[in-house]
Amino acid sequence: MAKVLNIRVDNEIANRLELLAKKTHRPKSFYVRDMIVKYLEDYEDACLALDRLNEKNAKYLTMAEVEKKLGL
Repeated sequence: MAKVLNIRVDNEIANRLELLAKKTHRPKSFYVRDMIVKYLEDYEDACLALDRLNEKNAKYLTMAEVEKKLGL
């Protein structure tokens, strides 16, 4: 089941989205949904990367160490 999400955007973004919707005869929600689907995974990956960087026992490798482990 789909859920409704209300967002607040500044006037410039709202105007650009409105113009795009009119030009393409698609609803604004089509583009907002598409943008969320395309970028959500990138934000989730970035959050995971930050979590891993902030781990107390994280081990960091030099490029040479990575290349050696990968046999490059």
